[in-house]
Amino acid sequence: MEQAGQHLRVALFSSWMPRRCGIATFTKDLRDALVAADPAITTGVLAIDEPGSQRDYGSALIARVRQYEAASYREAAARAHRWRADLVNVQHEFGLYGTDDGVTYADHLACFLQDLRVPAMTTLHTVLPRPTIQMREIVRAIARGSATVVVMSTTARRLLRDDYGIDEPATVIPHGAPSITRAPGARAVAKVRLGLGGRTVVSTFGLVDPRKGLEYAIDAIAAVVREHPDILYVVAGQTHPELIRREGEAYRAGLVRRVAERGLEDHVRFVDEYLALDRIVDLLRASDAYVTPYLDPNQITSGTLAYAMAAGCATISTPYLHATEALSDGRGLFVDFRSSEQIAAALRAILGAPAVQHALEERAYAYGSQAAWPRVGAQVLVRMSALLGRAAGPDWSTGRSAEQRSADLRRRPVASEVMVLGGASR
Repeated sequence: MEQAGQHLRVALFSSWMPRRCGIATFTKDLRDALVAADPAITTGVLAIDEPGSQRDYGSALIARVRQYEAASYREAAARAHRWRADLVNVQHEFGLYGTDDGVTYADHLACFLQDLRVPAMTTLHTVLPRPTIQMREIVRAIARGSATVVVMSTTARRLLRDDYGIDEPATVIPHGAPSITRAPGARAVAKVRLGLGGRTVVSTFGLVDPRKGLEYAIDAIAAVVREHPDILYVVAGQTHPELIRREGEAYRAGLVRRVAERGLEDHVRFVDEYLALDRIVDLLRASDAYVTPYLDPNQITSGTLAYAMAAGCATISTPYLHATEALSDGRGLFVDFRSSEQIAAALRAILGAPAVQHALEERAYAYGSQAAWPRVGAQVLVRMSALLGRAAGPDWSTGRSAEQRSADLRRRPVASEVMVLGGASR
């Protein structure tokens, strides 16, 4: 591929490792994919810190952004300019760019975009259907302040048009996933490496919280254990940091009690760790079935599902938005929300019929491998380069001063009242 992004200076605006959240992991993977696609690219990070944190971000850091303080976002825009960024790549998730306590919602990204002097490429990790008026205006303000908006599915692009009234089509770039090779015997090797030899492995990984519906998968294991006495359900991942901050480990403790009450201590294993990539890949390779029993029907993006499909897992899922699109056409089995009975039936269908399992794995892998990070990084690089090619036009002409470009941005209708909203927003 021609290095379309050569000499680009890209500021990544997001949470960042070592903060343990899915967006931080995603952005680190994206940065690595961009560098792989074009080693000449220069990247730096505008890292979002929640109150009380002071992480060591190393040489990647351009500026710390205090999550709850609007003034910090304006300072970050100025710092991006002083760093001589050509473009800012934003990874937006609700609650990350401000506060969301269920009563008041504040999203300060508009402050940043209002002051930014270079194009912003903003990826929306959540696009809710049927938004409230306030949420609709927040997303519209973000779209107005961005040179382009990226979503991860055609469903999300349709929602932006139909539910948010955003006429300019968003760019669809799928959620990236590691490149995972499949080879004969790889499952057995991975099981031995993880100490799971001789077990039928069912897995779920990712940050643990009540929205995952893990209790329904546990009950499904209880229903099939007599037919599959070697079954082991591995729940891998730490409890979500925000849940710990609010409620401690109450949800995980409840799951552990549920396992004990059903006598499943030998059939359910909790791995309370934020797993490194190599261990995630081993777990997915070892899995005879993968389960996402999530409870939110409006979840539009799931990185864990993207990873499972990239590994070619036979997947059982509730029909949340991302799963409905990704697992259609026979790429997975759907079950109703909160139905342990249907999860159990799907496990029987997969574990009792090797041909069914193999067909699901092949279809999932054919789809999931298209979202491997090298492909996604190349797509993002091309899109960013196209934006900077458009930068020679009337909106971002290099012949106009930074002050003129900033004035143009300030004239965009980003209403201050959408930045802090009373009442539950979602």
